[in-house]
Amino acid sequence: MSSADDIRYETDDRCPPLIALTVGFQGVAVTITSVVLYVTITVRAGGQDEGFLSWAVFASLVIVGILTALQASKIRRFGSGHLFIMAVTPTFIAISVLALNQGGPELLASLIVVASLAYLVLAWRLPFMRRVITPAVSGTVLMLIAVTVLPVALNRVDEVPASAPDATGPVAALITVVVSAGMALRVVGFWRLWTPLIGLAAGCVAVALFGGYEFGSVADAAWIGVPGSSGFKGFDLTPGADFWALLPAFVVVTVVGGIKNIGGSVAIQQVGWRQPRATDFRLVQGSLNTNGLGVFLSGIAGTPPATVHTSRTVQLIGLTGVASRYVGYAFGAIYVGLAFLPKLTAVLTTIPSPVMGAYILTAVALLFVEGIRTVVQDGLDTQKTMVVGISFALGVGLDTQTIFADLLGGTWGVLLDNGVLIGAVVAVLLTVFLDLTSPLQRERLETELDLSKLPELDRFLGGLASQMDWSAESAQRLRSAGEETLMSLLQAEELEGADDPPQLIVLALLAGDAVELEFLAVFDDENLEDRLAYLSEEAEGMEEGEVSLRLLRHYASSVHHQKYHGLDIVTVNVKGST
Repeated sequence: MSSADDIRYETDDRCPPLIALTVGFQGVAVTITSVVLYVTITVRAGGQDEGFLSWAVFASLVIVGILTALQASKIRRFGSGHLFIMAVTPTFIAISVLALNQGGPELLASLIVVASLAYLVLAWRLPFMRRVITPAVSGTVLMLIAVTVLPVALNRVDEVPASAPDATGPVAALITVVVSAGMALRVVGFWRLWTPLIGLAAGCVAVALFGGYEFGSVADAAWIGVPGSSGFKGFDLTPGADFWALLPAFVVVTVVGGIKNIGGSVAIQQVGWRQPRATDFRLVQGSLNTNGLGVFLSGIAGTPPATVHTSRTVQLIGLTGVASRYVGYAFGAIYVGLAFLPKLTAVLTTIPSPVMGAYILTAVALLFVEGIRTVVQDGLDTQKTMVVGISFALGVGLDTQTIFADLLGGTWGVLLDNGVLIGAVVAVLLTVFLDLTSPLQRERLETELDLSKLPELDRFLGGLASQMDWSAESAQRLRSAGEETLMSLLQAEELEGADDPPQLIVLALLAGDAVELEFLAVFDDENLEDRLAYLSEEAEGMEEGEVSLRLLRHYASSVHHQKYHGLDIVTVNVKGST
């Protein structure tokens, strides 16, 4: 991937229309295949007909195009304000197939629409879920999703026309995996982005050589047109036991997709600029809202959900050096236009099942590794290891058995035998248990964000220092850090002309020789401007507002500032004298 110095057009730069279209076409070329394949394998594994498949592919392409353009925007609380490609991902495959098999597109549509509300709740409560939905929890669920999708992919290997030899499927799948993996391991630069397509092409050639490639649907497809919504009759407005049994699993997978969205949005904000910038969590919330809208629209159309595709976005920016969010508009327009070309989508839907399965196998492998990386990103101690180990073991074990189905019957047994759901619930419960039984002492102060409350804050921090048996010098450093944090928050433009001062909550975590302070400033309108991140001690000229910030950096060992809609969280770590 290119370095920051190789960025030709930053996020807010208006690149020339020709460049935006060129990069947009390149992004479409490397993502449209995965969109069509994931929808195709879900619909076919769910036992649906070709009429519904055509509709699902058309709707998915339109939704992906519209949402990618919306992600590039900043419309009220929607949009990430960055180039952020949307696509259909393997995350929902397993549970979508289960829903299609049990209740058809109507059940799938109802489940997705209701589950999409989880995105809105996640965006709304994002600041308060950071202690529950930890990297250990979300990483475990990602690994479980990969394990549950794997059988769906492998079951496609033997699906070949009766006229083709029995070896067609395994050989084509093997060639697809070998070519894709070999190129991914050794190819760098421009060709790495095209590795999945080259692997697909190699597999398709192998099937064609065996005489197992069928082109009938391509010849019958129109060049331009809109498919009918055959097989999709709308929503199930009278949800039964199947709906309630599957809904928790859909909510869990949706929330995990939201967690991936958060990490991806943070990553995209870092790669789109030449100089590092602090993460704007208001844009993260905007991205979540947009993604939630995408899941909702997918439910309206009765298709597998479209979500953000971080890795493809990062690769595209790295290889082209173009991070301009205006590429997102071109990308969206191209996708919507291609949706009205049935002949093209028919070519993609005729990719043989063994090749599809092998393609998804490689995607699932990367998803599993992403889960591992997520688990270890903030350290893996004994407690977290136990959480991950028990949750993953129970999830995999129950997903391969029918214990509860045998005891409770097929409907509710499906719920309790779902490995993703059980693994996620166990991981959350164990994490909450660890948090509630933590030996670390916690203290809390609720007051107002007002200069007159400085003595109250000073007494609170002085009491913390006494509890820690800190020296006078360490106590003064803690009190000074608190004072400068308060002064920095008071410099917000939102406070000017306010009738009532905002609420201020100070949470203190006493850990050994250090104190972690979280200042939560609750605003009625917009939240604070980012004034803490990336201050350089060598910068020439110092504005009046920077004095408190620089003093704060002097007193604290670390300072982190997270901006949300209506809430600011400043985390300050202060260490005592050794």
